Order: sequence, then structure tokens, then C-alpha cells
Amino acid sequence: MKYKPRHIEKQIIESAQYFKAILLLGARQVGKSTLLAHLLPHVKNFVFGPVQDLYKARQDPDLFLDSFPPPLILDEVQYVPELLASLKQKMDRSEVKGQYFLTGSQNFSMLRNVAESMAGRVGIFHLDNFTPQEILGLGMEECWIPRYLEEPATFYQDRKQFFSLPLIEFLFRGTFPGTLDLPTSQIPRYFHSYLQTYVDRDVRTMENIQGLAEFDRFLGIGASLTAQEINASQIGREIGISPQTARRWLNLLNYTYQWFELFPYHGNTIKRISGKKKGYFKDSGFACYLQAIESPESLAKSPKLGAIFETWAVNYIHQQFATLAVAPHTYHWRTAGGAEVDLIIEKGGKLYPIEMKCKTNLSRADLSGLQAFRQTYPKQEIMPGLILYAGSEVFKLDGDTTAIPWSLL
Repeated sequence: MKYKPRHIEKQIIESAQYFKAILLLGARQVGKSTLLAHLLPHVKNFVFGPVQDLYKARQDPDLFLDSFPPPLILDEVQYVPELLASLKQKMDRSEVKGQYFLTGSQNFSMLRNVAESMAGRVGIFHLDNFTPQEILGLGMEECWIPRYLEEPATFYQDRKQFFSLPLIEFLFRGTFPGTLDLPTSQIPRYFHSYLQTYVDRDVRTMENIQGLAEFDRFLGIGASLTAQEINASQIGREIGISPQTARRWLNLLNYTYQWFELFPYHGNTIKRISGKKKGYFKDSGFACYLQAIESPESLAKSPKLGAIFETWAVNYIHQQFATLAVAPHTYHWRTAGGAEVDLIIEKGGKLYPIEMKCKTNLSRADLSGLQAFRQTYPKQEIMPGLILYAGSEVFKLDGDTTAIPWSLL
């Protein structure tokens, strides 16, 4: 597959001029190694694994670093934590910037170890799956979320559509680099292989899970709950594990970039940490596979279609935050009576509400959640809201809300 530019390339190159090391975090097979190899084609690259120690980086990290002077790309460095203390010593002896470029696919362990050993010396970046703009080879200036946050009432006026691929096919395929050029019939096979690698390399490394069959069931149930409020006790009852184990396994998905959660929004800042969080798988295609949705036709008939669409859309919006200097806070909102808004972006004291509807025709009834949110917080500065939907036209639903198609650039 021809290399496709990523949104964070410029930031990585710029930060390498000011930090001695760069750490690039993200899930397996999102393109971390490919990105660094493209940016640094003449830099020597070492790929580490959970078992073999080919270059004795674990056994004698000082000798390894003495044998291979910087700059170096050190891939999946979470497998060689012994190397981090030696890296710190090396960097402390030199003021040269951009000495080491590290990648990792285990968020918690990597950030903990880096925080302890290389604080102040490393610039940290996160790489997610492809955005539509990246799939098309377009630059970050084409992302619409930064424009929406600056000009929420008019940002869409010069926008255009980007995809000829049908929405259902796009959701089923997902946005891992490895799925882009595969025929549709091979997508389940890709995710079967991905799951095996993920379980063998990440799950077994981070958690001493004895019953992998239970963990497989947990993944399927987790995928069926994507875009829903999370109740660890309920998940535990479904599988026959304790709520504490269910919560620990959800954290494991989070630490390995397969899952993330939104806190609920409350007008009282203190209360934002209460209530149920809403969980999402990071890739719509992987979520389909884990739910045994075997084709786009099956997805089109599935009652989970709306949740899969929301899963992709919420991830897509978060992916665009990579183009901002500082990522805003995000929440979901739901009342006891059932009124809800899928995503609330908070930036500069302003609130930007966004709903997702996997339907081609919208009506004023689709405004109920957004209207309830405005009525609940009349003193908050709530900006014009959006409904991201499955149609193809941009239009105003009311004075405060614009419907925009999923394929908008």
C-alpha cells in the first residue's frame, strides 16, 4: 500500500527539535512504525518482542546502546523496560535533540515507565486509526472539527463530500491501515488475525488471565455495549466474573488502545466524575467482528448499526483533536428521563453539543436531546450544535442546529 500522510507528522518533526526523545503511542497496527520509517528513512530501526532478546537489549541495555549510537527508532519498547534507565543516562550525557524515537502499544505501562525515567526529555504523541482525510491523502487543514470550534455557525459553508464508498461498507471495514486495500470478504480474516496477535502479545503480557475463553466472551460483550453506558456489574454477571475483574479488563482494553470512555457531563464540575461513563471500541470494524457481524449486509440489518455508526463518529471527532495544540475535554450527557446528547466538547468555557444519527432523513424529533440540554443549562455558553447523520446534504434543522453528512470534509 502506498504511504498515506498522517496528521501528526509535522508535530513530531517539530518536537524532535526540542526533545531528546519522541514517544509514539497507539494500538497495534495503526501505522506507528510505518510513520516513523517514512519520516526517518535513514535511521536504524529495532523492533522488540515479548519473548526474544535478539540484541541483548534486556540482558545488557548499556552495551546495546553503546553498540548502536543515535538516532535510533526503538519499536514496541514496552517489551524492554530495562532499556529506559539506560536511555535516560545516555540522554543526560548529551544535549542533542531527536536522539531516540520510541513506539509503544500499551498506554499505562509505557507512560508509567517513561514518567519515572525520562520526564522532561520526551515528547509524547498518540496515533489512532486513519481519518477519512488521511485515507484520501489529504492534509490536516481539511479536518473540520478545528473549523467548527472556531466558527460553529458557518464552518461547513465551503465543505465538500469525500467518499464514494457506501457508509455501511466503510463502517464494516473499519479504518486500520491493513484493511484499506483488502477485499470485503477478507476483512473478518484480518480481524481474526488481529485478535490473536492482540491476545497473545498484549493481554498475556499485561494480565495473567487464566480463562482466555472468558476473555473472548468479555470482548464480544464489550463490543455489543459500544456506545452505551457501562455497568461493570452487568458485564460481570453476563460472563460469570466479578465486577472488579470486569472493570480491570475494561481498563486493560483502555491501556492497549482498544477502548475509551467518556465521563458524563454535569453543570457542577465536581459532579462530572459521578454517574456512568459511556464506552466505545476504537474501531468500528473490530467491533463488528467481535459481535460476529460477518458482512456489510449483516451490519445493515443489525440492531447495532446505530451504535456502530456512533462508535466511528465519536472516534473520528477525537482523532481530529490531533490537529489542535491542546485537545478539548469531551463528555456525554444523559438524564434520568432518557434525554441525551452523544458528545459534548468543552473548549474555552464553551460547550459544543453533537448528536449522531445513522439515518438519511432527519426530523425535528431528532432535536429533542439537544433542546433538552440547552434548557437544562440556560446559563452555560452553548454553541450551535450538530447532528452528524447518514445523509448527503447540509441543512439547518433549527436556529441552533445544523445537520451535516458523515462524509463531510
